[in-house]
Amino acid sequence: MASASIRAPLGLTIPLLLFLTSCSLVPAYMRPDPPLPASWNNGDLRDASTVRGAWWRDFGDSELSSLVERSLAGNQNLQAAMARIEEARGQVEIGSAALFPSLDLAGTLDRQNGRNNTLRHQQTQNLFAQASYEIDFWGKNRAAAASSRALADAAVQDRDTVAVSLAAAVADTYFQVLSLRERIRWAQSIAAGGRRTLTLIEAQAREGTASNLQVEQQRNTIAAFDAAVPALGLLLDQATHLLATLVGVAPEGFDVPGQGLDGIRLPQVAPDVPATVLRRRPDVAAAEARLVSANFDVGVARAAFYPSLSLTAALGVGTASLSSLHPAALLTDILATPLQTLIDNGRLSGQLLYDRARVTELTATYRQTVIVALQDVEDQLSAILRLDQQGIPIGVAVESARRAASLANSQFRLGAVDFLTVLTVERTLYLAEDAALQLRLLRLLAAIGLNRALGGGFDTPVRTAVQGAGLPPTNAAN
Repeated sequence: MASASIRAPLGLTIPLLLFLTSCSLVPAYMRPDPPLPASWNNGDLRDASTVRGAWWRDFGDSELSSLVERSLAGNQNLQAAMARIEEARGQVEIGSAALFPSLDLAGTLDRQNGRNNTLRHQQTQNLFAQASYEIDFWGKNRAAAASSRALADAAVQDRDTVAVSLAAAVADTYFQVLSLRERIRWAQSIAAGGRRTLTLIEAQAREGTASNLQVEQQRNTIAAFDAAVPALGLLLDQATHLLATLVGVAPEGFDVPGQGLDGIRLPQVAPDVPATVLRRRPDVAAAEARLVSANFDVGVARAAFYPSLSLTAALGVGTASLSSLHPAALLTDILATPLQTLIDNGRLSGQLLYDRARVTELTATYRQTVIVALQDVEDQLSAILRLDQQGIPIGVAVESARRAASLANSQFRLGAVDFLTVLTVERTLYLAEDAALQLRLLRLLAAIGLNRALGGGFDTPVRTAVQGAGLPPTNAAN
């Protein structure tokens, strides 16, 4: 590495300071062109809408809204994501410092004592301010600062991704809690009805009109319903504990009101064209922000091949004396230091190779993120379509099972049907009602999933570092 120091008159240095960087080695940024279909497989664009902020309020449940808003204020993972934004902003300040001159204040005191009477005490004192600045002729410092700003944008989008996922997870878990409570109540209700039937059968057995086999069969049925309750209770406990964790509180003593899904409103969300995924999904925006940052890093690596020029200016006062202070003298110094790397053993070329490969990697990551986002939306649209289709026959099955159970119990009391028919219709009714409860939950989860897949209402599109830095695209060769 070779360096030189040039002391230049002030009149020559000022034009150098004014002739700052009009040159940039940052490659022209172009957003990758991922595959974007014109419409969804299962979406009707005639009724297209855009998911709005606070979408969870569309379900019409105040407890859900309260839980989501508590989680956005208290969840520790979200708090950590917010702290990472501040970390990234700190890096922006660090990276931007080189764009401006630095100023230092220093003083020296040199004191010498004579060795005999002929050499008297001598003291030199200096106080000076020193300013230094690297002329960013090739745009290296500007590109580095812009890269850090793009990473700060990515941190903001990462926070929104956490918030979107958190709100959806809270809604999912809350509805699971309500669904499990309802399923437990239904299992208990079926078991209670079975006990009433068992009382009747036992009375008939004592009168000789029913067999002990029928009594034991009914007891077996009741036991099966009773066994379902603690299994569902375990799932309920775990879902409640998870909900507390998502909200950001300890699970001990945590509980939520609400008994079932009957009062929950099912919102209708019709997605806009697939291109809106690019504007609304924070994970897509974060992927692009990281790609923008890497593109600026290529400019930094390119600029490192060219010479740099640093200017240092010092202004101060100094005194020197043998026996007493002389009048202070004004000290000035201006230093221009060019620096050019001659031999680096492949360090600079290796860095450039790495940064170019990083751009290639993040381009592929961006495209894949878009594709996965499109898949996410399609999955939720398919779930809504298929679950709605499934709801029709399940509704018919539930109504039929209810009527069959009512008829079987009435006719059994009259002796018109055997006990095996009663057992069959009881089990059929339980399975149909339980399937309907699970279908209702799945349909609500699909609505949540579609809101999340469409961006979750956190409309914070990426601010590209190209615009933030105010740098025009360059057509410099790669």
